[in-house]
Amino acid sequence: MSDKITQEGFSYTFDPSACETCQARCCTGESGYIHVNHQEIEAIASFAGLDNDVFMQRFLFKNGYKYSIKEHKVAESYECAFYDRASNGCMIYEVRPMQCRTFPFWDYFKTRVDELKLECPGVADA
Repeated sequence: MSDKITQEGFSYTFDPSACETCQARCCTGESGYIHVNHQEIEAIASFAGLDNDVFMQRFLFKNGYKYSIKEHKVAESYECAFYDRASNGCMIYEVRPMQCRTFPFWDYFKTRVDELKLECPGVADA
C-alpha cells in the first residue's frame, strides 16, 4: 500500500512523509501570497484565541480584494507568519488555509513539475 497521494489531472505524486525532512520549503523561500477567505480567517483567529479584527491587523494584509497572511523576512528568504522554525512546522496546521492544504496540487505546477521538484522533495513522477 502506497502512502503517496495522487490527484486527477496531475502528472506527479506526493509523499507527505517527506515533509519531516524538507525544512518547510513550501512555507519559506520566495515571497508570495497565502490567501485566506472569511471562513478561514474566523477559524484561524478562533484557533489563535484572537478577535477577528485583532487577528487581521496582526497577521493579514490586503492584496487587491483578498487577504493574505503576512510574511517575515529572514536573511534572503521569507517565511509565513505561522511557520515555526523551532519545530519546523506550522503553528496553525489544524486550521491552515485551503491554499496550504492543497499544496503541491496547484494548477500553477501542472506545467512546472521540474520547478516543483526543486521545492518539494515529496514530489515524484507518477
